[in-house]
This record gives sequence, C-alpha cells and structure tokens, in this order.
Amino acid sequence: MNYSLISLEIMVASLGLLILLVDLWTPTVQGRRNLGYFAVAGLTIVLMLSFKMKVVAPDYAFNNMYVLDDLSMFFKRFFLVAAIIVLLMSIEFSDVFLSGVSEYYSLVLFALTGMMFAASANDFSLLFVSLELITVTFYVLTSFQRNRIQSLEAGVKYLIIGGLSSAFMVFGIALVFGTSGKLNFNEIALQSGALAGNQLFLLGVLMILVGLGFKIASFPIQIWAPDVYQGSPTPTAAFLAVGSKAAGFALLLRVLFVAVPEVTAQWSKMFIGISMVTMLYGTLCAIPQRNIKRLLGYSSISNAGYLLMGVAVLSGSGSSALLYYLGGYLFTVLAAFIVITVVMRHLDSAEFTALGGLHQRSPLLAATLTISMVSLAGIPPLAGFMGKFLLLKAVVEQGAVNPAYYWLLGVALFSVVVSIYYYFSVIRAVYFSKNNADMSPIRVSPAIQAAIYLCIAGMIVLGLWPDAILGFAHKAVEVLAQAKL
Repeated sequence: MNYSLISLEIMVASLGLLILLVDLWTPTVQGRRNLGYFAVAGLTIVLMLSFKMKVVAPDYAFNNMYVLDDLSMFFKRFFLVAAIIVLLMSIEFSDVFLSGVSEYYSLVLFALTGMMFAASANDFSLLFVSLELITVTFYVLTSFQRNRIQSLEAGVKYLIIGGLSSAFMVFGIALVFGTSGKLNFNEIALQSGALAGNQLFLLGVLMILVGLGFKIASFPIQIWAPDVYQGSPTPTAAFLAVGSKAAGFALLLRVLFVAVPEVTAQWSKMFIGISMVTMLYGTLCAIPQRNIKRLLGYSSISNAGYLLMGVAVLSGSGSSALLYYLGGYLFTVLAAFIVITVVMRHLDSAEFTALGGLHQRSPLLAATLTISMVSLAGIPPLAGFMGKFLLLKAVVEQGAVNPAYYWLLGVALFSVVVSIYYYFSVIRAVYFSKNNADMSPIRVSPAIQAAIYLCIAGMIVLGLWPDAILGFAHKAVEVLAQAKL
C-alpha cells in the first residue's frame, strides 16, 4: 500500500476535518467566516505541492484500484483551483447563511476529496464510492439555505434524480461484474473485445453511462440542472457547474477509453446523437430564460453537449480539446458566478432586472460578467472561442471517416450561433436595462477582486496562448492512448 500516492487527498480531507474542529473553539461569527481564508490558504499549499509530485509513469495503489498519472494530476489541479475560487465565493456569501458557515467550508472540501479520488479511479468500486462522496455532499450543499423554500426544493430534486442515477450506476456495475468477473478497468479491458457482443455486459456499460450522464448534465438525465442551479446557494451552483461536471468527464474518459475501448468504438453514433440532443436541448431551452442562474443551468447542459463532441470523435485530439475546453470553462463560468454572488446574495431571485445599471454600480463586476458571457458565446480571442474551435476541428478531422460527424458539426455551429442571442441578452441587461431601482455602489472585497482578476486572466491567457494548457492536455491524453495499446 503506497499511501504517499493519496497524500493530496489526505491533506484535503484532513483540512476539512480540521476546520470542523477549529469551529468548536471559534465563538464569533466573523471568526468562523474567516476560517474560509484558512481553507483557501491550505488548498493553495496543496496545489503548490501537487506540482512537486513528479509522475514519470502511471503508479498504482490499493490493488490497482487507484492510479496516479498525468490525466489524474490534470484533474486534481483543476479541482483544487476550482475549490479555491468557490471558497472565496463562499466567504462572500457566508453572511446569507443563518448558521453552519464552517460546516459549509468543510463540505466543499469533502466534495473536493471525492472529486480528486474520482480523477484517479481505476476500478468501478472506487468510481462508485467517489461519486457517492461527491453526490451525497452536494445533497447537503444544495439545500444548505434551509430558510429558503427554493433551496430545499432544489435539494429534494437533486436527491431524487441523484438517487435514480446511483441506482442505474449500481445495477450497471453489477451487470459488468456479473459478466466479466472483474471491477478493475485494466482487467476488464483485457476482456473487452470478447465481451463486446455480450448483451448483458453492454447493458451494464450503458447503465453506467446513464449514471455518469447525471454528473455531467447530459441527455437523458439533464433535467435537474436548471432547477438545482436556481435554488442552490450560488457557490454550490458554481461548484456543481465546474467541479462535479469535470469529475463526471474524468470518469467518463476512464471508463470509455481504459475499461471498454472496443465497446466505445462501436458506439460512436450513439455519442454523436447524445451530443447533438444535449446541445439542442440546452441551447433552445435557454432562449426564453430571464433568470441568470437558470440560464447558466441550461448553458451547462449545452456545454456538456460541446464537451461530448470530444468524446464522440474517439481521438486523441478530441480528448485533448475536451480537457482544454474544461480549463477555459473553469474560469469563464466561475467568473459569472462570482458576479452573481456579489450582486444578488441578498436578493431572493436572480432575475435579469437585478443586473440593470450594474456598469454604474460596479464597472469591474459589469466588465467581468460581460467578458464571461462573451467567452461562453465563443467570441475570439477568449478561451471559450479556442475551446469550441478545437472541438469543432476534431469533429471535422473525423468527418472523412464518418459523414455523421458533419451532422454533429452542423448542430454545434447552430447551437453556437443561437447561444450568442441569450448570452448577449445578459450583457444587454447589464448596460441597457433601467428597471433596477437600487443604484447604490457595490463594494467588492479584495479577496473577490483577486478571484475576478484570476478568472479574467485565465480567459484571456488561455484564449491568446492556448499552448499554456494544451501541452498539459496532450500529455494527459497520452495516458488514454497508451491504455488502448
């Protein structure tokens, strides 16, 4: 047992437990609120330590259930950056909570622990435990504002759909184990070719994919996202949009390209269809929205469709484009949620009307939300444009192999064009809406300013210099290519 491989996860989980203990000896509300800064400092140290961990070749632990490689390290650092920004948002949002601020910080850290374990899952048992740690934690985080009916309703909806997806997942794992006798991805891969014609095995894999589809908010189990985003505390919605989605894709890549590569090759048309339907659903349903959190919920669905293009092309370029897109998506979406957190934390709704006059109340927040919407719309030179370009490029490369990819390309371009309308409707509300009676200046704390500048820098740097992250993405994807050999 090489416990040093899980040192990052141990540090994050220990930090969460430490915050709970320190909370017992912290009598003041402000003192408990400041524990968030302690958590941010701790995660920053963990992030820096992660760059000191050299990964030469995949290293396994716990009977090959856990793997540490370039792909897992890419996602671990992704999750750490996301959690740091979410915790800064949580500190800003903490005055809204009636109680339990320290518990909220700890729950974010425990969810982060599950995400980091998910990044290294090489066995269906660890996959399921990691997902449940993430999901059960989010049950609490979603309904944390127990004084708000909307928050409790969002928690119930997430619980019901999450329980359904877990049932699919368990049943699918049972069928895979029953037909193959294995739970380890590498061991299943050795039998994948022989089992590719076994109907029970294929049904099991399909049910597992349905369970993972819940995490990434893709068709056919995507309907929870808008309601849960709308009702959840804003930092929770932000972590769901970025962390939970990325964890789902980390596991999806492992399952499809490490555990069952032969089955994946047969299902390319299915992935094309799911990607198209997911994009169309999210894009078309977002058009009439006038609540920005619901809009971002449908945007999350459509972005899941874009990301699934990287899976559907079944190539290294598609997978690396997927990782790049996630990197840009991290800064873009969190920037939008930071603005929502600051502007609307004392409001019971997140309607567009509350954004009226924002450019006068806080030029920084108005500019941040504008840049975020422009990046989400895929306008150059920001990260959103380059991410969509790389995914579309990967689809075009596969079009010569299978003409169905041209249909996927057409749907993707249609979705991109339509999305410009509703993303720019947010910008229009910021600069041209005059319905907001409250025109008092908005104070932005130094910590939130730091988070904003980090997100803006991320969108610009990744857009102008994509090689800054593409090198890491290509190196991470090599793990999947080697697994196919």
